[in-house]
Amino acid sequence: MRYRTLGGLRVSVIGLGAMPLSIEGRPDEARALATVHAALDAGVTLLDTADSYHLPGDGPGHNELLVARALAAYGGDTTDVLVATKGGRGRAADGSWTVAGDPRHLKAAAEGSLKRLGVDAIGLYQLHKPDPAVPYEESVGALRELLDEGKIRLAGVSNTDVTQIRAARAILGDRLVSVQNRYSPAVLDSEAELRLCAELGLAFLPWSPLGGLSRSSLDGPSRLEGAAGGGLETFHAVARERGVSPQQVCLAWLLARSPTVIPIPGASRPETIRDSAGAAELVLSPAETARLDAAVDARRGW
Repeated sequence: MRYRTLGGLRVSVIGLGAMPLSIEGRPDEARALATVHAALDAGVTLLDTADSYHLPGDGPGHNELLVARALAAYGGDTTDVLVATKGGRGRAADGSWTVAGDPRHLKAAAEGSLKRLGVDAIGLYQLHKPDPAVPYEESVGALRELLDEGKIRLAGVSNTDVTQIRAARAILGDRLVSVQNRYSPAVLDSEAELRLCAELGLAFLPWSPLGGLSRSSLDGPSRLEGAAGGGLETFHAVARERGVSPQQVCLAWLLARSPTVIPIPGASRPETIRDSAGAAELVLSPAETARLDAAVDARRGW
């Protein structure tokens, strides 16, 4: 495993997005715990969760409780594991995702996350999404209060834009350490936010980093998306040449985009996270990176 810096902490370059372990299609608990343990065995030290990762209509916290149980049951050392959770979203009975950025809600949500994770202070607490009904500065102000109270050690923002990142930085200063946005070869809307993170020294945590590729090459021969492979056939070609999965190539490509990038691929099986963690050992050549960049640019019509 290789490592990068997040808020002064040393974390693995590949994290685990734990959401698939708790939402629709989730595995049974034994496999879910085995998946988290496989991540830890592979050297993953960043686990990403949220209070809203649960089945529609259920109460909050299924994923946080699962992560806490997995860490408690793990036989190895978890001292260096950073658990990042999020508050500010919910799930209705119909499966829709709600947004709740009111400071009172965020502070209460953080208290709930503290109890479910069984910690004295949350390692990294992130505002899950801006609430259009609440001034952004008020939502971020709740994070500042949680920091001042010692309830959370580090703060981050998610699903945010350049203006909001700068506003959060003005409120939180150096205690703002991360930005979590959707980013993958198929979804590159956050290029400007990635550049700003590099400028400010913030970790950039891409969620859904494997977007545009087949769900998992471990299910059998990799299948390209759509008739033309979604324009990302080059990732599969490089994978064949290197004898690895397209998902590993994708994650290695993301790591090459910026030294601030720490992808958090989701997983619901031990085999999947072991494969993703293997991307830490895959260093692309300049020629391979250029080929992949060209494929992504062509897909965007550049």
